[in-house]
Amino acid sequence: MSRPATMAFALTGMTALTALTARAEPPLIVTDIPATGSLVQQVLGDLGDVQVLLPAGGNAHHYQLRPSQAASLQDAGLLIWVGPELTPWLARAAESLTQGVSLPLLALPQTQHPGGTAEDHDHAAHDHDHEHDTDDHDQDHGGIDPHAWLDPQNGKLWLAAIAEALAKADPEHAATYTENARLGAQQIDQTSAALTAELASVAGQRFAVFHDAYGHFTGRFGLQPAIALALGDAATPSAARLSAIRDEMLAGDIRCIFPETGHDPAVIESLIDGTDIRIGDMLDPAGASLVTGNGTGDKQLYPAILQGLGQTITGCLSSE
Repeated sequence: MSRPATMAFALTGMTALTALTARAEPPLIVTDIPATGSLVQQVLGDLGDVQVLLPAGGNAHHYQLRPSQAASLQDAGLLIWVGPELTPWLARAAESLTQGVSLPLLALPQTQHPGGTAEDHDHAAHDHDHEHDTDDHDQDHGGIDPHAWLDPQNGKLWLAAIAEALAKADPEHAATYTENARLGAQQIDQTSAALTAELASVAGQRFAVFHDAYGHFTGRFGLQPAIALALGDAATPSAARLSAIRDEMLAGDIRCIFPETGHDPAVIESLIDGTDIRIGDMLDPAGASLVTGNGTGDKQLYPAILQGLGQTITGCLSSE
């Protein structure tokens, strides 16, 4: 649903009385990925539709804005996104917003990271560039794992921050935003409790994933850290890294390896050829495969992302 970024109403053909009784609308809200769009839609509720830039099946790290999307950003009152660490293709547009406000959630000081908050990791983000083997050519995230929404505690914290931003832009509906955020946090608590029980049975088992995106999830639910083929966002890890990972997997009693939406599973198939390691179902950390295709937020998608990860991981690790 397209809305003007300002809260003025056209008065042409309308009486002053009509203008006085007209209610302010929320600003046009644009988000980066389906997971973020889901959280924002939960807070916005029935007052409007959140615009999500990443389409169904898209790769959050590598995407090019369409002209129509670039135009919608110029009309946006709020851009709510994880941050340039996740979507570098959105950084320039965020800096050039003509009248809107940018809210990068990863930069919020209360955002939780394994071992601390965003504030604790601020300096590490600048010093991490050369920690990994440069022969690998994997593009890391500057020392911070940007997939912070995979920790449901961050989902709750972000709901509160989103409600605050919306209330500031649209004070008339502030109470609605606060209540919607509270209900969303309640649902996240229920989802988290169910996942904690479900994942407990596989907490001691090791597994591998395509890229290093799951530390927030494994840390929150007490799972073993996943072995990642790619340390960052590169489409294909180097041959040297793949060889080292294969040796590590064989020595570490890895039961399952999981492909990921937006990445070619052929690399995984080749890597485990001749081993007993099972290929699990596709993981979808951003929710790109769950999108309905209309480009708007779905408030049920965020808990579905967490549930999908839990079910997929448990399903493979618990099978005989």
